[in-house]
Amino acid sequence: MAKFVLAGRADCPYYAKAELLADYLQKNLPDFRIHKITQHPDIWEEWLKDLCKKNRWSHNKSPIIWRELLDRGGKGLLLGGYNEFLEHAQLYYGVTSSMTTELMKRVAQENLGTHIEKELEKESLKGLVNPLQVWITSASSLACYHLIPILTSGEVFGPQMEISINLFDNKHTEEKLISHKQEAEDLASPCLQSVSICTQAEEAFHGAHVIIILDDHVDKEINSLEDCIRSRAPLCQLYGSLIEKNAHNFAKIIVGGKTFVNLKTALLMKYAPTFARNIIAVALGVEGQAKAALARKLKITPSCIKDVIIWGNISGNNYVDLRKAKVYRYESAIWGPPHYSRPVLSLLFDREWVNREFVVSLKTLTATGRQFGGMLAAHSIATTLKYWCHGSPPGEIVSLGVLSEGQFGIPKGIVFSMPVKFENGTWVVLTDLKNTEISQQAMTRMANDLIQEQLVALGELANFQPYQSETDLNQEDVKTTLPTKNDHQERRKVSDDYKDLFTHLMPDDEKDLILSDGDLPDPGTEPTSLVPPALADQP
Repeated sequence: MAKFVLAGRADCPYYAKAELLADYLQKNLPDFRIHKITQHPDIWEEWLKDLCKKNRWSHNKSPIIWRELLDRGGKGLLLGGYNEFLEHAQLYYGVTSSMTTELMKRVAQENLGTHIEKELEKESLKGLVNPLQVWITSASSLACYHLIPILTSGEVFGPQMEISINLFDNKHTEEKLISHKQEAEDLASPCLQSVSICTQAEEAFHGAHVIIILDDHVDKEINSLEDCIRSRAPLCQLYGSLIEKNAHNFAKIIVGGKTFVNLKTALLMKYAPTFARNIIAVALGVEGQAKAALARKLKITPSCIKDVIIWGNISGNNYVDLRKAKVYRYESAIWGPPHYSRPVLSLLFDREWVNREFVVSLKTLTATGRQFGGMLAAHSIATTLKYWCHGSPPGEIVSLGVLSEGQFGIPKGIVFSMPVKFENGTWVVLTDLKNTEISQQAMTRMANDLIQEQLVALGELANFQPYQSETDLNQEDVKTTLPTKNDHQERRKVSDDYKDLFTHLMPDDEKDLILSDGDLPDPGTEPTSLVPPALADQP
């Protein structure tokens, strides 16, 4: 069998003529085989030089043809260029080419176009083979420890998607990062291609497709609420500039945790404006806490409760809305198929529990911050990412912190938790929901606090002045303590009714509940129209 290799510059007319002749011979001669190689004009000369050097040939034009000695092994036998191949075909096979010069040139241009298309296709296929680059900040945290096994399980990005996890944190956490890296590798997950550690800021987020922002470390004493807020701005500015410089063009950035989630999301949007649409805040942790409290009351599993909406500040002053909430598989005299549901409010006959104890139970769960720890933070982040990549369950409402465009009467330009759905790799605000109006007082309270957080963080406002209704002003002042970084250190007092919203800055701190009687519904109203205020300060 005769096997020839025909290589040439993609736009070479003589390569085109030799190709036509070789195709004819292969079609009509059972023992003739041809393998074709094209190279872009920009790299042809370098490629030919390397080929001739490797095989000790002398040739400097396009095309080049050689015969592979399949029956003997060793290097190929150089035949020459177009003229030598034409003579060989005429001498051995009695065949010649009659292609005109005009046709040669036209085919050469077609060959160049085909070559470019194939190269682009190869590059796109490489993109599919290359792993998804996932970066996690504050990676020495407990939340990251719980998050890694979920990400590598294949449940978030899909079982066929390989990922590379990059753990980013301060230099002094390197020992813990190494421990996380080793444990992640010990998982031997088929989805995990590699785990790397980064402690140099300038190297962060290189080629990142997904960036997960966890709660940052607090390494110094906190003396005031304003200091706490302002301390977030420099780090978000650093992250924003690195994202703009190093991240992939369509990177997904997700902010999770229990401290200043809305604020950090807004600051990242300011300092990484190119990615503003792709920066979101996770609210599923707060949503999960509300579902669990309801489930304990109804004696069902939390997964049976859907469509609880979290409005406002995810880690501060928010509104837990049960008007759309449904219960599935509830054991009662009324039964139905699996898709049958009943409104949550129609099953909660204890109005006092809804209006008071429900809010207090959420506060009790999160009073120390431990309940919103690593496990809950990791699961809520992973679930949000899963929905972002593959879509949320059809017909289900998901709470998400996004940049307001004026929906539902929310002021523009603030990050506000609201109802959305995920589809086609993005999220859509559910503006068509009916009966979702929020009282002006509740909206003003939540929006005012979020706006002031941003102003204080950016240095445009010296002191945080929480919104107070007339009812608030008549209430007795509430005083709480704000802990330092060490649980055993002396707690510092922080005054003002609202400052207790931010006492969750440390893992083991306590905070009180802010609830205005003016926001409570009339206990005499029907359950179907009841709007549980739940103006709880969620961590």
